[in-house]
Amino acid sequence: MTEAAIPAGPFAPQAHRGDPLMWADFQALCDLGGRLAGSESERAAVAYVRERLRAVPGALVWEDLVNYPGWRCHAAQLSHAANGASLPCTPLLGTASTAGITAEVLDLGAGRAEDFEHHAKEIPGRFALVQHEYPFATGHVHRRIKLGWTQQHGAAGFLIAHPGQGVGPVSGSTGRSGGAGVPALGISAEAADALRRSPDGTLARARMIIEGEDHPAQTRMVIADLPGRSRSWIVVSAHVDGHPHGESAIDNATGVAVALGVARRIAPRIAECAQGLRICLFSAEEWGLVGSRLWLDRMDESARGSMAMNINLDSVAGASGLTALTSGFGRLDAWVRDIAARTALPIAMHLPLMANSDHANFAAHGIPALRLLAGFNMPESNLQYVLTAADTRDKVRPQELDHALNIASTLTWQSLNLPAAKLAELAIAL
Repeated sequence: MTEAAIPAGPFAPQAHRGDPLMWADFQALCDLGGRLAGSESERAAVAYVRERLRAVPGALVWEDLVNYPGWRCHAAQLSHAANGASLPCTPLLGTASTAGITAEVLDLGAGRAEDFEHHAKEIPGRFALVQHEYPFATGHVHRRIKLGWTQQHGAAGFLIAHPGQGVGPVSGSTGRSGGAGVPALGISAEAADALRRSPDGTLARARMIIEGEDHPAQTRMVIADLPGRSRSWIVVSAHVDGHPHGESAIDNATGVAVALGVARRIAPRIAECAQGLRICLFSAEEWGLVGSRLWLDRMDESARGSMAMNINLDSVAGASGLTALTSGFGRLDAWVRDIAARTALPIAMHLPLMANSDHANFAAHGIPALRLLAGFNMPESNLQYVLTAADTRDKVRPQELDHALNIASTLTWQSLNLPAAKLAELAIAL
């Protein structure tokens, strides 16, 4: 079957047909809580998705255990040293501990490279306070980059504040994985205001206590194979795990629910496809993408080579539009644009690699990989609540999930029917 002859499949004509099971899956995942890796919430979610995949006709469901550098927090406190007032905070995942340290707080604004350079002589021995940026935007500087600069400049600790009033502390990972680091907390906009320099120029002082524990951890990658006519796989992935507060609804109950919907929608016709469909539901993504990275790194080359493309679903609702982040693969980007034009898919494009979800680990192994994402360059959308306790189900509308399912299903169907030579070309960066 040539590329031009690939039919739209049973997907495009159903652009306004929902999937009640998908909305039920989304609600069930939110019911389980934040799904922090290593928690009972995560284990319950992994068990849930395993059973949902087993219900897909023809699916061969299996699991891989992945050992990763775990961490648990026993206590985290932040207080204003002058008055003892307790300030709401969330320890960043994997943060270094401190039995108790008091230091001046130096406000570095956005915490860009120029901010660190300008204040380089003032940073050592102080707590560096930076602002959390909307993570799904061109030019965004990731939290872990700011944390790295903080450590390099000799700060005593790291504070990152969500900019939204009334939202609460921001979460996120440090990526420390048991190595060296500085104590790091996410805080609220109100806490940041309390710790900023006074009008007379005096720096506020804060006290930080973090009691954490590094430990060997293990999680499960849940995989469902729906074989096609060859031994080549199109991988549709999403991550199950989330953060300790809220429901991790946008990030990433939306992606998991849509991945399950893609499996159900394509399963009845997979036998006619040139490639097979592999659904990968990962965990420990919020720990610096470590789950899928270790899973891919330890795989033998032939098994990795059988995966011809990755379509990663992460935070696919909470805003009205979807963007395909195509990881620097120029021909993949051109292919998605062509599919969008031929099937009238309303999808925006972003070519440069954004290493902000599991697709980046596939791309690192040369596998053409894209992430479908809602709210790109839309900081006023509900995606602003990702990584906070406000990431709850009320921020997602059923029609947004339906829209994501139609786009993900169409891209998956088209890739499942591509000739092998065309698939190989998509790995070439222009």
